[in-house]
Amino acid sequence: MNARTRKAIGCFALLAYLAAYAVLAAGLGVALAPVLPAWAELVYYAVAGVLWIFPLKPLFAWMNRGA
Repeated sequence: MNARTRKAIGCFALLAYLAAYAVLAAGLGVALAPVLPAWAELVYYAVAGVLWIFPLKPLFAWMNRGA
C-alpha cells in the first residue's frame, strides 16, 4: 500500500475516532456532572482533552511508515 493511500485511510480513521471519542467523553462528563464538584469537572475535561492523542500513536506511525 502506498503512502498516499495509508494517509487517506488514516485520516478517515482519525476523524471517526475523534467523533466517537468526543461523544463518549462529553456523554460521560454530562453523566458525572451532578456527582462531581466543579473543580473535579474541570480536571475531568482537562484530562479527557489530552488523553485522546495517546491511542493514536500507532495510527500515526502506520500512516508515516515508508513504502
